[in-house]
Amino acid sequence: MDEAVLRGRTPEVLGVLVRRGADFAAAEDAVQEALVEALRVWPSAPPRDPKAWLVTVAWRKFLDATRADAARRRREELVDEEPASGPAAAVDDSLRLYFLCAHPSLTPSSAVALTLRAVGGLTTRQIAEAYLVPEATMAQRISRAKRTVSGVRFEQPGDVATVLRVLYLVFNEGYSGDVDLAAEAIRLTRQLAAVSDHPEVAGLLALMLVQHARRAARTAADGSLVPLAEQDRSRWDTALIAEGVEILQAALALDRLGEFQAQAAIAALHADAPTAGETDWVQIVEWYDELVALTDSPVVRLNRAVAVGEADGPRAGLAALAEVDASLPRHTAVSAYLHERDGEVAVAARLYAEAARKAPNLPERDHLLRQAARLNHAVD
Repeated sequence: MDEAVLRGRTPEVLGVLVRRGADFAAAEDAVQEALVEALRVWPSAPPRDPKAWLVTVAWRKFLDATRADAARRRREELVDEEPASGPAAAVDDSLRLYFLCAHPSLTPSSAVALTLRAVGGLTTRQIAEAYLVPEATMAQRISRAKRTVSGVRFEQPGDVATVLRVLYLVFNEGYSGDVDLAAEAIRLTRQLAAVSDHPEVAGLLALMLVQHARRAARTAADGSLVPLAEQDRSRWDTALIAEGVEILQAALALDRLGEFQAQAAIAALHADAPTAGETDWVQIVEWYDELVALTDSPVVRLNRAVAVGEADGPRAGLAALAEVDASLPRHTAVSAYLHERDGEVAVAARLYAEAARKAPNLPERDHLLRQAARLNHAVD
């Protein structure tokens, strides 16, 4: 039995229970129990209608748990009559579940975990392994998130921006263990795009696809990072790039620009260049200007300084960098790069070493240390 297919049923079944009046947290527990039961039963007795089977079993699990809880007697009276079983209605509840999982009262990490569990169908163990934390820690995080949204009902459409930020957080976690979070985020965003015509949903999907297309070229055989300018572009997935660009063009045509569309446009310009030297940095700076106007984000200003350094020279880049908060992560690394471009090799070597001490992960730290060693060797 294909567990991925089974996992894909999760949001449908959960949505049915929520629409029938089940509390989100209790419904999610019931669906997980039904999935476990399916793994046990289906290999020897596959159902004719898998969704209907899961709905029926999950609803019974929910009723059993409700009846066993004396504190929920009033709810029991409301749900005592079980709906007739049979083919389950083909209603897509994915969008509602996204908004529920991305409730503004949740922390970003809790929202991501809940989205992966409830909409992605991942187990607590899989999510814990992907985040490199103990399973008990992740179980507590998910339990807290479920308690927070317990009883929440959405009568009006929720905040698309919150949902998209959660999905982008998932994507940026990359991958580890037996769960590829980048691929999982793309799968979830495709589901969201199928039920929403919001241009920023399309913008995020386009951004993910174009960035993911470069994945194979991002690391060397020894696991070390390969900077964008040094990547073997023949290893980029041109089909993913083409799909992302097509989605982006359709979104931009709606003339409702948002930050994810602007980021996707920048990624597309990088992907369009046959070589690093042919990158249209002037147009990239223009898109960063749009992003600054949309977000006024310090991170965007930091990235813009790099683009300015490429388009107008390292001195211009350093001038743009001077306007960015120096405590920002990767500020020192950008400063090192621009100083090296400006011929200040000794200064750049020192800054690369300093940036390595501040690096958020081992691959990035090792890459910066190699840059420092390379320049120190050149000075010697």
